[in-house]
Amino acid sequence: MGRLSRRAFAMAALTSLVVAGDAAAIDRAGDGRGRRGGTNRMRGMWLATVSNRDYPTRPGLTAAQQRAELLTHLDIAAERKLNAVFFQIRPTADALWPSPYEPWSEYLTGTQGQDPGWDPLGTAVQEAHARGLELHAWCNPYRVANHTDPSRLVASHPARRHPDWVVPYGGKLYYNPGLPEVRAFVQDAMLDAVRRYRVDGVHFDDYFYPYPVAGQTFDDDTAYAAHGDGFPDRAAWRRDNIDKLILETAARIRKVRPAARFGISPFGVWRNDATDPRGSATRAGVQTYDDLYADTRKWVREGWIDYLCPQVYWNIGFPAADYAELVPWWSAVAKGTGVELYIGEALYKAGDPAQPEAWQDPAELSRHLTFAAEYPQVTGHVFFSAKEVGADPIGAMTEVVEDHYDRVARPGRRPVH
Repeated sequence: MGRLSRRAFAMAALTSLVVAGDAAAIDRAGDGRGRRGGTNRMRGMWLATVSNRDYPTRPGLTAAQQRAELLTHLDIAAERKLNAVFFQIRPTADALWPSPYEPWSEYLTGTQGQDPGWDPLGTAVQEAHARGLELHAWCNPYRVANHTDPSRLVASHPARRHPDWVVPYGGKLYYNPGLPEVRAFVQDAMLDAVRRYRVDGVHFDDYFYPYPVAGQTFDDDTAYAAHGDGFPDRAAWRRDNIDKLILETAARIRKVRPAARFGISPFGVWRNDATDPRGSATRAGVQTYDDLYADTRKWVREGWIDYLCPQVYWNIGFPAADYAELVPWWSAVAKGTGVELYIGEALYKAGDPAQPEAWQDPAELSRHLTFAAEYPQVTGHVFFSAKEVGADPIGAMTEVVEDHYDRVARPGRRPVH
């Protein structure tokens, strides 16, 4: 079934339960609304591996130590009554599974390309499902390295075999999104994991074209000269490159694993209303449409993706980008599209003395969920990130669980073929 027909089918089934008065069945199905929400609301956490942010705690642990740390993260997610983990399996054009396309990640062993002696992704899928958790494969499409020295990459790395694919920018290396051969390759690399494992979704974060760096230019002159005909300017061409990535990836996921969902977690501001009257009443320094060349609003309005999870990483009342402004704005974007809307939550800011006063209050995040519950388009929340879900800074996660997650939420996972 198509996305809208699946949604219509689900709503018809729920209506029939209401007519039948089957309260227990309604509890099992969940309507996705209300302060505590239906049992199938998204309750997720990101598990980041880039630079060993969350996992593993350091490179070079034994296979047994790595496995134990992974299982601890999954256990904590289940204990917190979450129902999904977004596991970063391709942080820097590398892999946390035995990929024929790209090398083993250095974040596992400390040496790029070195076999860690086990299969992290395969284990994560099996063990997440055993705990009643969804496992979404989180990939970064174009980031190659957090440095600019290709010689530091393993000799077999595709970026070394195809140096013309790579652009240094802002102290990092990126694949050039303007090259059709790059777009095809990164899809092949990512889809290998989808083909091999019973993942419940494929997840991209906010990195498409890189965030702007003052005084530097992303050098795609040659690609633009070769492929930019027919576009009014370079910005339009760049956005089209990212549009193609999204459309093609979505189509290939549906073909390879039809039950897996495809979603994006963009920076929380599409455009400020001072730039575009359709934008949000914000004054953000970055706008995804203009700076990352990602037309996230269009992807939702056109129904290209299954869900959107904007990173609304600001407190209620923050002047430049107010949580209480952005949640209604994104809700209006998603309304009537059939695209699920989850809100990305900045758990990592709770208790951080460098953050505004609001983040020193353990109840700030709980207030976010209470506020978002007033918007039926919001069907869940995802917390950044796993380290803080476990450490529970200032008790903010405990408050969320106590106030909103009064019972275990079985995931709404469709059968994965």
